[in-house]
Amino acid sequence: MLRILRKLMEDRAALLGLVLIVLLVLAAVLAPLLSTHPGDVAEFHTARRLSAPGAENWLGTDRMGSDIYSRLLFGARITITIAVTAIAVAVAIGVPIGLIAGYYEGIGSDLLMRVSDIFLAVPQIVLAIAIAQTLGPSIENVILALSATYWPFWARLVFAETRSCKNEPFVEAAIALGCSPYRVMVLHILPSISSSIIVRTTIGMGGTILTAATLGFLGLGPPPPTPEWGRTIAESREFLPMAWWYAAFPGLAIFLVVMGFNLLGDGLRDVLDPRLRRAARHGK
Repeated sequence: MLRILRKLMEDRAALLGLVLIVLLVLAAVLAPLLSTHPGDVAEFHTARRLSAPGAENWLGTDRMGSDIYSRLLFGARITITIAVTAIAVAVAIGVPIGLIAGYYEGIGSDLLMRVSDIFLAVPQIVLAIAIAQTLGPSIENVILALSATYWPFWARLVFAETRSCKNEPFVEAAIALGCSPYRVMVLHILPSISSSIIVRTTIGMGGTILTAATLGFLGLGPPPPTPEWGRTIAESREFLPMAWWYAAFPGLAIFLVVMGFNLLGDGLRDVLDPRLRRAARHGK
């Protein structure tokens, strides 16, 4: 872990991504302390409706008169909840399927991969919109829609990595020593391919946040007055360009968070992927 942190510190782009993610987590955890109007996130204040950024409301107010800065902080909690839960479920489904299908060969393996191919044949955002539209707007349904559309990416990744790793000498040695298939997959193959899973998960967090914001923008996310970033941008459309701050700051928050996860994912890929390390070493 210390080696990975040192390598990330040497990569300015990855370090920037890590800082952005840490700021997101701190904003979510400390939202009640950092917000200037913590009790007004879901309240109506018609007197200060659509106020421009100023000393009282740092980032302005929305159509309800609520403080946008405070709503962004509390919205970070929703963003983290959706992204972490959806990715965790997708990994919990996709990784075992990829391991089993990659280790074993036959009809069962082909069937598992054909199921994942069916999901991958439909654009992920289209499938997520269809599921969310069918189930109705709520945080739980957004998480379910994202999980149902993301697990094939991990299944395919783990399947390919397992197939390439299965014929390595250390795996053949474990099998020759009489290790059970479960032990071989969990204790020998999975640790060897964990770097690819970590990188894919980190980058997938950014894509999940962007997709969740898209669902919120389309009215398929958490219902109002939930301070969800995508819904906030959707609500601001009728007040543009007069109340530019209404859409600008939530959009900037989404941009920075997604960029943070992508930069960190690229940095982790350079650090964790042994093939890239060998290529860099040969290049020197």
